Amino acid sequence: MAELKKSLGMTSLIALGVAGVVGSSWIYTSSTFFADLGAGGMIIGLLIGAALAACVALAYGELTSAIPRAGGEVVWGYTALGRPFGFATGWFHIGAYISSLAFYVTAFGTLLGKYVPGMDAMPLYSIADEAVTAPVLIAGLVLTAIVFALNWWGVSLGAQIQVVLFAVMIVIGLALAGTALVHGSPSNLLPLWTPEQEPVTSTLRMVVPGITYVVGFSLVAVLAEESSLPPARVGRAVVLTVACAAAFYATVLLATAYVVPWEDVAGMELGTIDAFTAAGFPLLGLGAFLIAVLGLVTSFIGLFVASSRVVLALARARMLPHGLARIDERSGVPRRALLFVLAVTVAFGLLGPGAIVWFLDAGGVFLGIVWLLVCIAKYRMPARYPGLEYTYRARPAFLPAVGAIGAILVIAFTVIPVPGVAMSLVWPAEYILLGAWALLGTVLYLVTPAPTDQEGTFREMLGPHADKLLAARRG
Repeated sequence: MAELKKSLGMTSLIALGVAGVVGSSWIYTSSTFFADLGAGGMIIGLLIGAALAACVALAYGELTSAIPRAGGEVVWGYTALGRPFGFATGWFHIGAYISSLAFYVTAFGTLLGKYVPGMDAMPLYSIADEAVTAPVLIAGLVLTAIVFALNWWGVSLGAQIQVVLFAVMIVIGLALAGTALVHGSPSNLLPLWTPEQEPVTSTLRMVVPGITYVVGFSLVAVLAEESSLPPARVGRAVVLTVACAAAFYATVLLATAYVVPWEDVAGMELGTIDAFTAAGFPLLGLGAFLIAVLGLVTSFIGLFVASSRVVLALARARMLPHGLARIDERSGVPRRALLFVLAVTVAFGLLGPGAIVWFLDAGGVFLGIVWLLVCIAKYRMPARYPGLEYTYRARPAFLPAVGAIGAILVIAFTVIPVPGVAMSLVWPAEYILLGAWALLGTVLYLVTPAPTDQEGTFREMLGPHADKLLAARRG
């Protein structure tokens, strides 16, 4: 059977991981966070959240170094915890990824509408009081088609474009930081909170959202099979992705709060965009808007390719139709999995933001579940495969357990309403959707028969790592 091509280097992996999650909304919602939490609450809380995510990333890095296989979480869950948990990691991962992709279908045109006139013209239909217009839908479908085409011929082309777009984002970010440093003032940044804002409480309220800001490290693990690097370096790349993403966020947000008084930014509509425009640098304000646009595009590219690899892993393990595991001989691309992701993305995307936002909000729970299962698999794997060799280890060994606590917080703060933390699901629609997705997954798992040739399935899922795992288990 054909295998995926190993064409991704360190730069490509980091670009896919970091730029694949930076997104866009944080650029213009920074004004809201500043108003609610203060500049200190948002920036410091985000960094604390990133530190907790890094603890989870350590578990990913360790497992990736031992088993660098496509759809990593599915493989680790299956081998360390059993078939039901392997399916759960894949199912909830698909839910998180697809919800974001579907949201981007209309979010792209909506974002362009902040600068491009006419995007709100020609409404076609309305779902959940949100109109879907022809220009917005056309822009989103064109973007979807382009991203699909980039991946149809191989991951390397999309990765090269991702590197270029990420480089542009870094250059703009450095321009924002440099301008703020020269023309801004410490008095604009300090104090970090208003007298009405309690520093500790405000900071803690940002920790859980901050965790979700740096989820891109999972993309590196999902794509590990296509990396040309030694497994140890792939493992390090997983952790490095978190550090790079957190540094980028913090740099741009600090520049925003430094170039003009952050209390003024709190009263603006478009956060960083308006801040630099008000400071007398309209081109840099446009540059901040460009970061938002590029962040959405790069997230779309990264999540699209990663989603197809999760589908591939589930199909290899016979937990989705096995035909989805077919890899094109010439291109080394799982084209049927790509078509599956395309179909689901467009189908959900046509519903518009009014409906998709419910699914998107539930994505925090989905990711929390995946992270928790991966952390458990990290500690369970040595017990089931005592002879398995790792080329990268989480140090200190207890840190992934701290990350598991972060994952539990993400789940709890999303499911259980907490005063002052605007993360809880909307009752009853989003709770119904969450339960329906879990129920649909349960039904799908129960009606999918376990493979009769379990060793053959194990070997297909693990590929060249199967003999190593079997030998480690016997050891």
